[in-house]
Amino acid sequence: MEVAADLAPDTPTDAPVRKIIHVDMDAFYASVEQRDDPALRGKPVAVGGSSRRGVVAAASYEARKFGVRSAMPSITAKRQCPDLIFVPPRFDAYREVSHQIRAIFHDYADEVEPLSLDEAYLDVSADKAGLGSATATAKLIRRRIRDETGLTASAGVSYNKFIAKLASDQNKPDGLTVIPPGRGAAFVQTLSIRRFHGIGPVTAAKMEGLGVFSGADLAGKDPLWLAENFGNSAEWLFNLARGIDHRRVKSNRPLKSLGGERTFFNDLTTDTEIREALAHVCTVVWDRAAKKGARGRTVTLKLRYADFKTITRAKSVAAPILDGAALLAAGEAILAPLLPTEQGIRLLGLTLSKFEGEEDEADEAPAASNDLLSLI
Repeated sequence: MEVAADLAPDTPTDAPVRKIIHVDMDAFYASVEQRDDPALRGKPVAVGGSSRRGVVAAASYEARKFGVRSAMPSITAKRQCPDLIFVPPRFDAYREVSHQIRAIFHDYADEVEPLSLDEAYLDVSADKAGLGSATATAKLIRRRIRDETGLTASAGVSYNKFIAKLASDQNKPDGLTVIPPGRGAAFVQTLSIRRFHGIGPVTAAKMEGLGVFSGADLAGKDPLWLAENFGNSAEWLFNLARGIDHRRVKSNRPLKSLGGERTFFNDLTTDTEIREALAHVCTVVWDRAAKKGARGRTVTLKLRYADFKTITRAKSVAAPILDGAALLAAGEAILAPLLPTEQGIRLLGLTLSKFEGEEDEADEAPAASNDLLSLI
């Protein structure tokens, strides 16, 4: 389905206009499982563990009708949808499909910026395939994905990354939404701020507490008010409410962070158990860092307690961490003040960031991306 926003145009601009497509696979992991096992088609499916310690990694649209969502405890998901079918994740299968769709992307754009296995930005301003428009390109990409993988994808077409991503989510599943130049601000201002990519639940709750519920509410706030309440993010928020985003599509997206986390079948309660778990996660994280040649200066520890309360603590060091022992030492230094714990630990994670050569870029949004290895 194609939808072009029927909104009054903004003030014209002489700035160069990019043509950006955001492609997002529909319920990717669950859809792969339903494709490969016909018995699952049309049924509520959750990818993840079914044990009392399990977590939903992805849910089919049939399951989402019952409120089942990713990151939801499996026991809660099963309570909300008694007929829910759990299947274990098959990441090799998901990566194989991801390689297929990325190959399709590169037939139409030289600048392709993957965000994860199942979504990417494409800059098609150069019209590599000679199709005449970004909309025609998006239509053909979606048709080829369906024909070659048996899966559906939704796409957003617009003049910047922020609006293209919002648009791809507008008519899921299997939708195409086009927001042309001059109509971006009006489109953005019709949306809840909880739809804004880069505004997380905590910031959204703060905004709502201040009376900001929509893009229109946000657009009504002046820069001084935004600076007083949101500090360095003020200019970024001011621009988003007006459909302004100058970030480029970057085919060589810099690594911002990498990490690992582990969910435990039984809560960890002793200091020894928790430290051993930290050492295991550090080993995995350092193995990934070593393979990428990444040397970071900031270590972030994540703990989720038995009551699902989650905390993060970070520590930065003056020089890049050069080996696994130094990474573990940094992790232990963060962990030490948190021990002993009054309740069990159900999840422990560690992330390494602030890599050598990393520079803050003026055209990047404040929120950093993650390259996270999940160990469930």
